[in-house]
Amino acid sequence: MCGIAGLYGIPADADVLPRMLDAIAHRGPDAEGVHEIVSHGADVRLGHRRLSIIDLSEAANQPFEKDGLIIVYNGELYNYKELGQELRASGVRFRTTSDTEVVLEAWRKWGADCLNRFRGMFAFAMLDTRTGRLVLARDPFGIKPLFIARRNGGLAFASELKGLTPALGNDLKVNTTALISSLMYYWIPEGHCVYEGVQKLPPGYWAEISPNGDYREQCYYDPQRELIHDSYEEITVDRLRTIIEESVAAHMVADVPVSAFLSGGLDSSLLTVIAARQGHNVEGYTISFREEDQKLEAMPDDLFYARKIAKANDLKLHEIEIAPDVADMLPRVVDMLDEPIGDAAAINAYLICKAARDTGTKVLLSGMGADELFGGYRKHLACMLAAQYRKVPGFVRQGMVRPTVDRLPVAYKDRGFRTVRWAKRFLAFADMPEETAFRRSYTHYGVPEFHELLNPDLHGAVDTLIDEHADLYNEYRMANCGDQVNSMCYTDTRHFLPGLNLAYTDRASMAASTEVRVPYVDREVVAAAFGISGKRKIAGRETKSILKKAAEHYLPKEIIYRPKGLFSAPLRAWIRRDLKEMVEDLLIEGDMVKSGFLNGKTLRRMVDEDRAGTADRSKEIWQLMTLESWLRKQSASL
Repeated sequence: MCGIAGLYGIPADADVLPRMLDAIAHRGPDAEGVHEIVSHGADVRLGHRRLSIIDLSEAANQPFEKDGLIIVYNGELYNYKELGQELRASGVRFRTTSDTEVVLEAWRKWGADCLNRFRGMFAFAMLDTRTGRLVLARDPFGIKPLFIARRNGGLAFASELKGLTPALGNDLKVNTTALISSLMYYWIPEGHCVYEGVQKLPPGYWAEISPNGDYREQCYYDPQRELIHDSYEEITVDRLRTIIEESVAAHMVADVPVSAFLSGGLDSSLLTVIAARQGHNVEGYTISFREEDQKLEAMPDDLFYARKIAKANDLKLHEIEIAPDVADMLPRVVDMLDEPIGDAAAINAYLICKAARDTGTKVLLSGMGADELFGGYRKHLACMLAAQYRKVPGFVRQGMVRPTVDRLPVAYKDRGFRTVRWAKRFLAFADMPEETAFRRSYTHYGVPEFHELLNPDLHGAVDTLIDEHADLYNEYRMANCGDQVNSMCYTDTRHFLPGLNLAYTDRASMAASTEVRVPYVDREVVAAAFGISGKRKIAGRETKSILKKAAEHYLPKEIIYRPKGLFSAPLRAWIRRDLKEMVEDLLIEGDMVKSGFLNGKTLRRMVDEDRAGTADRSKEIWQLMTLESWLRKQSASL
């Protein structure tokens, strides 16, 4: 895993590329390289920071040049040995055992067709010195990031936004629609970027720029073609289990030890146990919270179950207590995440990865992606239940259920009431139409709340974002057998997964100079998941039903069928205790209120409701604090 950066056809001082690489040095502390060349009249500067995972020798350092091609590459190609054998059989001679050289030679032989042969996560830039053209590519699901800024017939690129800042400087301006999307979703979707004129190369795309400034993008992995079916295959439980086993085996390819996140839940436990039974010496890393935080949060005790899995499978378990100085950690996390992402789970990911790195581990497996693919989130089940709830007579819903739930507190003194929180959240969307209900099930605000919170001049951006979500959801719903569960899974795979979960995982892990691999986010697993009907994913009230059946071969039922835990943080405790003064200073008296971007009275009411226990506003408050902190840092740096 690494960091890449470069300039193509953009004049810049000699120190710009080194400063770009310095900004992303955490992504690759093992080696640094730069290659500068004038190719067909275009000034090209390619830079690389290396985290050595495969072929640890200096010969595999980058930029990697061979016979007219020069590559900087971030990622892992899990089937590089198989592709290497095929290339050798055709006469290719290799001088390293790295996957980097395989990527380069695969492009030379097959061109863009090689991208559909790759099993892995990647983002790379490759210069063909014979034509002067630069190619950029990104993996099908957006596991690895790649930011591009096109300027005056050239472009700059980097693995993180902070890597672009030295090249673009004062030319970076904040995109208001992206800011509003971070309020709506608590992250910024792939189709938007927090800076105007900067884009994320879409997952499943490659791009090319020529010395004359011509630029084009091409899709090589089309989710509409790959994941939308006229009918569902009869994928058996055994077949699904085999596909996951094969993915785990592929993801264990490395020249350094591979360990795993181990929460004690279904997804991470299944991957960890499969890896252990395949003969790999994996260690587990899990988190715990202070007792007083768990009490207010009403959080399940994941550590108890992680210990059971570790003991039953003779695994070494590293336990990390999440008890940071939150006031100090918040601005650090904001800087780490690049864009304003208001999910405190990033803190967990960072602290786990840091602990792993401190014990000598560079690579970790994660169970991320299983919920998106197999209908495992509470929002998925809640939306299915909402479809049934809407059949209840209106006078019962509006005259009895809602008034009763509205009166219940979400917390009292130092104890939180999880069931009440869920009930209030459910009623926020249960009466809405299907797609609207799904969007509202995982966003912070309904449209009326948004209009009350935001400056009226910004309401049009809200409508734009709502329309984009509807188009994506209905793209699947209208094309594929009327399956509500898979429509939610499809939307999550293209929207929620790359925009939030994969994004914060990449930034948090790389901030600790570690690599996280996601075996569920694999082309074979994804294809299988969308060959399974929704009724086999959510059966009655059992989420991830088919995955749970597949896991029974490896895990005890008390692990498989226990209540779902959350890879989250004790926000309620932090907001009410650790950050109480900071909420006032940073948020209530913040620049977003002073500038008129937010309505101060509405914000004050939200904070007061949370403190009184009449409503749970902790996630909204945390997100707003991260956004305010990001904006202040932005103002100071530009």
